[in-house]
Amino acid sequence: MKPNILMIHMESWDGRMLGCQGYHPAMEQATPNIDALAANGTRFANTYCSNPICCPSRANMLSGTYTHECESWNNFKGLETGMWTYDRGLRATHEVLLLGKHDDHLTGHHSIMNRVADLLEPLNVRNLPVMNEDAAQSIKVAPDRNHRFHQADWHMFDQAADFLKKKADEGPEGRPFFLCLNPGLVHAAFHTNAYWLDKINEDLIDAPPLDETNHPANVYQFKAKAWRNGLDADTVRRVRRVYFAMCAEADAMVGELVKALNDCGLAENTTIIFSSDHGELAMEHQQYYKMSLFEGSVRVPLILAGPGITAGQVIESPVSLIDIAPTICDLADIPPRSCFSGESLLPLARGETNESRGWALATYCGVTTNTMSHMLVKDQYKLIIHEGYPSRLFNLAEDPGELNDLATIEPDRVREMTNLLESVIDRKETLRIWEDYRRHTFAQFQRQAKRGLYLDQGYSLRKSPSSDYREIMNNAFTGWSDEDETRVAQWLATTLE
Repeated sequence: MKPNILMIHMESWDGRMLGCQGYHPAMEQATPNIDALAANGTRFANTYCSNPICCPSRANMLSGTYTHECESWNNFKGLETGMWTYDRGLRATHEVLLLGKHDDHLTGHHSIMNRVADLLEPLNVRNLPVMNEDAAQSIKVAPDRNHRFHQADWHMFDQAADFLKKKADEGPEGRPFFLCLNPGLVHAAFHTNAYWLDKINEDLIDAPPLDETNHPANVYQFKAKAWRNGLDADTVRRVRRVYFAMCAEADAMVGELVKALNDCGLAENTTIIFSSDHGELAMEHQQYYKMSLFEGSVRVPLILAGPGITAGQVIESPVSLIDIAPTICDLADIPPRSCFSGESLLPLARGETNESRGWALATYCGVTTNTMSHMLVKDQYKLIIHEGYPSRLFNLAEDPGELNDLATIEPDRVREMTNLLESVIDRKETLRIWEDYRRHTFAQFQRQAKRGLYLDQGYSLRKSPSSDYREIMNNAFTGWSDEDETRVAQWLATTLE
């Protein structure tokens, strides 16, 4: 009988921030249920997303292909309707139930701001703020002590538990299931209540060291994100403590669902996958949110537990969410697709081999960046290539905060890692395709927007939605002017000949 698959795919969970990872002392007692899951299964301690923002990360994971292959460039441009995803493939063999953000890998499911900014940020030479008035910057602690604070997510986990009871009642005659939860936690805004905040020891909360490297990619992103709450130590610690408290609440949800699985008698034939789409910087490098190739943003948790999975095993070699599709196909005995770029992690998880790819790759060219960047992690080193800017190299073992750039000190390693990255990505061709996509897509948007066909009701226009083209542009780039409009017109004229 084919195994059941229970996948819990969180939002914005920095993969280092689990008690079992031993990375942050404030998290030591915060995630007992996920730590127990890891003790009963295999924890992939160095797992990376392949694109550090929601839509393209999920597009890559669900299709088993990298951003440059499926052209999931940003939070607006993901997979096209009709493209294969593993949940669609599983419908032939499993009963499939998707709860939460199960369409967030498709093109067109995000804001107008995402569309406009993603297309035009390389032209934003004045570094106008992009994330201005973003509601995700909110920091709140409610005074109540209800342990079910994020009620929508608790309801989702309740729905999942009810589904498990239904499957248990069907007995051996029922079809195997694929149950996937995509909750809102632990995505910003930074909201919790007194009950969960008290779970995080305030004395253990740190204020990360200042990033004073002034790399142009950092400088641009800091200004684009437009963090408006200040960078004083008290504010930074408050953000981090609330974020950790959100993780603690999410851990409790996982614990209740795993208990329901056991109570229903389904655990013996169910493989559990716990993961996240990307991380959360939580004020590391003086930034919130994701959208970065720094560890807090690009690291994700990954735990596999279930029949045949080695208990208590820790895999240190880098792996990626690009490996999820071949792993799920392997679990379900579905032949791997020729387009897959990853590898099944089951041989590692089952202790059948200790051989793996040994590196992880990611790309980012979405909102709050004005260039295309690629990352390669291998042998405790991370290379970040910023097209048009200097590359950076970090020794993650000696410099986990990624503050000491070794690119000029270890040029041979930079060259070796660049060659490996370029054996996977044709950088020149990828840039050409990305530029072609950006200019043609924006030209279409501009024509339609000037006809009044869009209604923007996000960010600064939440209280006064507008169909005026210039107001829409100013909502994407605060301070948009005739100068910027002229620059865009020149760009379109020279590239759309």
